[in-house]
Amino acid sequence: MHYGLDIIAFLMAVAFAAGLIDAIAGGGGLLTIPALIAAGIPPVAAIATNKLQSAIGTGGAVLAFHRKGHLDIKRFAGPVAASFIGSALGAYALTRIDPTFLKALIPLLLIVIALYFLFGPKMSDEDRHSRGKPWMLLAVVLAIGGYDGFFGPGTGSFFTTALVALFGFGMVRAIAHTRLLNFASNIAALAVMVAGGHVIWVIGLSMA
Repeated sequence: MHYGLDIIAFLMAVAFAAGLIDAIAGGGGLLTIPALIAAGIPPVAAIATNKLQSAIGTGGAVLAFHRKGHLDIKRFAGPVAASFIGSALGAYALTRIDPTFLKALIPLLLIVIALYFLFGPKMSDEDRHSRGKPWMLLAVVLAIGGYDGFFGPGTGSFFTTALVALFGFGMVRAIAHTRLLNFASNIAALAVMVAGGHVIWVIGLSMA
């Protein structure tokens, strides 16, 4: 399908606004995925194309946090692998779902995630005592990664909430490691989507 310059310009503007929202509070996918679907892109292709622009954005954030010394990559090697595996499985499951069912499911998921952002827990910037075991971190990250591969909006907030509430991270450390986990999940989902031919490259790169 051909997409005109007006559609691409609209999606670029939405991606710009979503980027600002992501930088402040997260949840930019609540704008980009509906916009992609409104532009006439099928649901799987919309999610796949959103993963392309999201992967580039989170990759830049990971580099920035790494340069500032906020990332403990060695400690998080296991969670990064769990995020990658979970996301790959989630993306594969997405490609196997009936498109008609998916069209009905996406609006419900968007509503649930929007309500989470409205009424979700508030967090502080102070490190606290961790209440979670190492295996719990792997399990939580695997589950959230699976959600990101399947859909995506709100993933960063879910990772951050888990790291703060369950594992004692302060906000800066939590957000830094969230970007690392989210980058792994984005790359895994993107790889599955590219292999399936679902990514619309011109739109995804323009939005990025």
